[in-house]
Amino acid sequence: MSIERGTRLVTEPQSSVRVTGEHSQFRLDLERIRFSPYFSRLSAVTQVIAQPGAGPLIHNRLTHSIKVTAVARAIAVGLSDAASPARALALEHGCDAVVVQAAASAHDLGHPPFGHLGERVLDRLARETLGLSDGFEGNAQTYRIIGTLDVSANAPHGLNLTAAVRAAVAKYPWTRFVDPASLGPGTLPRGMRRVSGGIDVVKFSAYDLDAADLFSARRGLPAMQQSLECSIMDIADDIAYSIHDVDDFYRAGLLSQGSVAREFRGFIEEGATLRELDDDALAARSAPPGAALEGLRRKLHRSDSWIATDEAFAEAVDVVADDLVDGLLATPFDGSIASERALSSFTNRWINHLQTSVVPAPADEVRTGLVTLDRLAWHEVEVLKFVHRHFILDRADIAMYQRGLSRVLTRAVKGLTAWITDDIDRHRVPERLRELVELATEGYALLRVTKPEGVPIPDAGDVHRLGLGRGVVDYVASLSDDQALAVSEAIDGRPDRLWDIGQNL
Repeated sequence: MSIERGTRLVTEPQSSVRVTGEHSQFRLDLERIRFSPYFSRLSAVTQVIAQPGAGPLIHNRLTHSIKVTAVARAIAVGLSDAASPARALALEHGCDAVVVQAAASAHDLGHPPFGHLGERVLDRLARETLGLSDGFEGNAQTYRIIGTLDVSANAPHGLNLTAAVRAAVAKYPWTRFVDPASLGPGTLPRGMRRVSGGIDVVKFSAYDLDAADLFSARRGLPAMQQSLECSIMDIADDIAYSIHDVDDFYRAGLLSQGSVAREFRGFIEEGATLRELDDDALAARSAPPGAALEGLRRKLHRSDSWIATDEAFAEAVDVVADDLVDGLLATPFDGSIASERALSSFTNRWINHLQTSVVPAPADEVRTGLVTLDRLAWHEVEVLKFVHRHFILDRADIAMYQRGLSRVLTRAVKGLTAWITDDIDRHRVPERLRELVELATEGYALLRVTKPEGVPIPDAGDVHRLGLGRGVVDYVASLSDDQALAVSEAIDGRPDRLWDIGQNL
């Protein structure tokens, strides 16, 4: 791999790096990310359920990122160990533990207020209301932050990170506008799906404005393939996500042992009968216990036939049923030392098991990076993620709350857009919003000059409109949950939270 790993966009004076060498350059990147206000902001951004309603011990985006970083470092160190069967792969592709830590620390910087709900709402508003064809995507927003929106003393924009770290952050290393001809008729990478008339790119790591930076960072890497360090970060994120969400919901009292047990027992005992049902019957409200797990089994076969097998899926269901359903959930969490010890034991056991289950992936498999989880562990993670998706995210009370939050973001985006286009009052918009609009407008104007390959070039008459839309999205996406609520209510004429808006404005 011929990537120039230590290359930065802007050459910095030697005095800005306290010690010499490539490894120290990566540590400087890690420090810049961790000292970033965007990193600190993650402490006030929802992971899945908000802390005010469930208690301060529930994970937020910052605590999640810290734990992803710990898991990612353990995996990187393990793969590089002299006794590791993957050591040759680590040496061939580069596996610096500090690069992995930096990417893991940065991976959620772009998450907007209210978690994945905010991501979906902002994407819809960006495309349908603001006319941004590449919409909003949390991974692309992360790349925009490290490359453009954040600041460093030695660069005009962005943190001026090394190519290795920038490449390791790019979990979906393409833009929203992938040429279908470059993909062929076969299996698509994760983050893409075939739709009538073409391909829908759901996940991507750079907007049009930041595509040239992404391509520069990945120079020398195969097209659409994660770097090894990125692949490690990606797996660590999956591991932490699957375990810590269960931790949160158990601690908050949201996982009912009875309903979870009924679903798992239904699949274990009636699996043969469930396989005879068609997809509509499985999705019906009257579907028998176990139907949702059967639906997951079918989905894995459709999307990931390269690794999904009925035997491994059945074994994973048995393992999770034994350790989670009949183990941890059998005793409700009551805050006692005994319940804390039981939860800690469950979490540590699974984290240690999964982070030591990372193996080289099959060659040329587009659905995975250079490393993956072994077959059983891969299925176990899918089953664990199913638990929180099925038993928490589909709850009516959470869905109702999320509908309310979607209106909060809609009011904020539309209200700020109306304000900054108001000829009479736009001079009073927050200075930070004005700066972000100017920065985005400059970026679109630069696209017309540089014309990077594979990126739609805006017409001259669209530059200001696009810059305004992207600037508003950048602004709202950088708010904390509470700031988003405060902005929305202030724009709506409600003074209750006026002084909670904070310095971000």
